[in-house]
Amino acid sequence: MSSTPQAIRGTQDIFGTEAEAFAHVVETFERVRKLYRFRRVEMPVFEKTEVFSRSIGETTDVVSKEMYSFRDRGDESLTLRPEFTAGIARAYITNGWQQHAPLKVVTHGPLFRYERPQKGRYRQFHQLDAEIIGAAEPQADVELLCLADQLLKELGIAEGVTLQLNTLGDSGSRDAWRAALVEYFRAVKADLSEDSQDRLERNPLRILDSKDPRDKVFVAGAPKIDDFLSGEAQDFFGAVTSGLDAAGVAWTRAPSLVRGLDYYRHTAFEFVTDRLGAQGTVIGGGRYDGLMESLGGPVTPAVGWAAGIERLAMLADPRSEPNADVILVVEDDSLLAMGIAQLARLRTAGCSAEMVATGSPRKRFDKAVKLGANAILGLSLREGQTHVRFRIDNDVRTNLRTLLPQIANELSEIS
Repeated sequence: MSSTPQAIRGTQDIFGTEAEAFAHVVETFERVRKLYRFRRVEMPVFEKTEVFSRSIGETTDVVSKEMYSFRDRGDESLTLRPEFTAGIARAYITNGWQQHAPLKVVTHGPLFRYERPQKGRYRQFHQLDAEIIGAAEPQADVELLCLADQLLKELGIAEGVTLQLNTLGDSGSRDAWRAALVEYFRAVKADLSEDSQDRLERNPLRILDSKDPRDKVFVAGAPKIDDFLSGEAQDFFGAVTSGLDAAGVAWTRAPSLVRGLDYYRHTAFEFVTDRLGAQGTVIGGGRYDGLMESLGGPVTPAVGWAAGIERLAMLADPRSEPNADVILVVEDDSLLAMGIAQLARLRTAGCSAEMVATGSPRKRFDKAVKLGANAILGLSLREGQTHVRFRIDNDVRTNLRTLLPQIANELSEIS
């Protein structure tokens, strides 16, 4: 006898309070993004592999080790999306979305990476994503950071979450800083971790956020981006920080916060907490003015962030499934059709409703009471006459206070 297939490692089945917390994060995101006038987009779950290899980089761990790639029947290499930004950038170029610039868009859904599963991180995971494309002004960065900050506040999880902020400068600033880092770390190369030795020539900025103790000894004394910032880059970062101050968004400078890919410019940021262990980043992003060029598009300024839904849900208070507005109890089987009709009526009126019509007729009303509805409507027969009784809690919806007595009066007249 064959055994029942088990869930794939790194995936999860979400149910009950966890599912309610997950839905709460998404619903809050949808509500807040409308306040900021961000438009919703839906993206394909898979793309041509080159969309990610050209944008994320052939030598990154995501592309070289973590992507779920496969060849379809046409022998074309496709990849399940490991992130949203590259696909949105591809769509911006190929669909002529430039006409809408500056384009403010959001999306959310599942992503896929073959990595070691750990708390709050899975091989199929879910993210919220927000992007502003075609806006070179620092106000776009402020707008995105305000959106993220308000989302955390609306979710009730802002306490203990810190916005860490840094600048990577413009192209000239970044190139000069990179050269200085290579020179600095070359002098101590033999003492660095194996990963950092590998990154030294091709991605030295990544050494700065290494968690290896061997690297941390030297990171503290490494050249700082502030020593290489052009006047324009200083002004840009100053405009971002002053904008955040004006909006009441608290932030702290994080000089070691970097983005290893060359197309990142200016602002880099993370919202970080210590309530999730080592994986403390709940929202992260930055300005990626050079990405469109890597996909064959024109030079296009852009900034964006992504947030793990699972991590946000873990920080939120546990949420139980809400009570039904009404439970309709059919206490006599001959009234089932009438019950179905009134159930549809209640739902059409915008009330969440369930029906109890099975089990012992004498116990059905008590069963409804135990289920915990805000209102209960019972249908029964007494001497051939339809009898209606209802119970309404104090916090029941206003329209139900009118609708339930109206239904009761109508049905009581039916023989």
